[in-house]
Amino acid sequence: MSNIALHTQLIKTEAKRLGFLSCGISRAEFLEEEAPRLEKWLHQNMNGQMSYMENHFDKRLDPTKLVPDSKSVISLLLNYFPSETQKDSEAPKISKYAYGHDYHHVIKSKLKQLQEFISEQIGEVHGRAFVDSAPVLDKAWAARSGLGWIGKNSNLLTQKVGSYYFIAELIIDLDLDYDTPVTDHCGTCTACIDACPTQAIVDPYVVDGSKCISYFTIELKEEIPADYKGKFDNWMFGCDVCQDVCPWNRFSKPHSEPLFNPNPELLEMTKKDWEEITQDVFSKIFQKSAVKRTKFSGLNRNIQFLK
Repeated sequence: MSNIALHTQLIKTEAKRLGFLSCGISRAEFLEEEAPRLEKWLHQNMNGQMSYMENHFDKRLDPTKLVPDSKSVISLLLNYFPSETQKDSEAPKISKYAYGHDYHHVIKSKLKQLQEFISEQIGEVHGRAFVDSAPVLDKAWAARSGLGWIGKNSNLLTQKVGSYYFIAELIIDLDLDYDTPVTDHCGTCTACIDACPTQAIVDPYVVDGSKCISYFTIELKEEIPADYKGKFDNWMFGCDVCQDVCPWNRFSKPHSEPLFNPNPELLEMTKKDWEEITQDVFSKIFQKSAVKRTKFSGLNRNIQFLK
């Protein structure tokens, strides 16, 4: 077995041991196909007030500008599908990914361990870990690495697994064996387009971020436009509609990461509990959660908007 094949096998085996759902690898090079798509999306202001999406355009498309001399992009998936959801069907809803501890911290820790393993087993390898907070097109790299295809709802979809997982990367200066993309299995299905409460999926494979419930409830810092009143399908933080209706998610299986388990109180809270939530309760329940990002004032704004 060649060194390249051996190193690739070592990395994939360790990724599995660390609890990642899957690991795919692609060559670190300019994303030629994605460049015009991203440019058009930004030009049409589909990023809304997410002005950070306009920054570092070159770095978003070329990993060698993020990590000098990089050779490989290692893409990793981590399952977050919960075994149970909120009990009160009338309570305002939180996106499943935010039930447990903030995924940034959970995944960063695993990536650090993987990086240390590579250095110990292979030698001096330079690189950087990325979890959704740097200018990296996660889904494009995961698709290139054969971990799934980008569906009509613009999420990465995987046969037998669905889409309830986080995507992260290690970009390193080591040559590895590269995986090949898989084919698109959306077919003629339009379930996500038909179900989107705010018609944010403006074309198959194109989501207008400025119309998405996740954008309104997390990214938008000012008042939510009044003409969206009654269109949020009771979501107070994020939205899972386009994933919930996707036929591939009937294959989703509960995760096995204890840190993603929700605070039991979160699942038990009733509609009334949420409407009367205090700063103290918010701080207690979301102490280590990604929901902290919206702050108490932001979550309260969203809850009041649903009334």
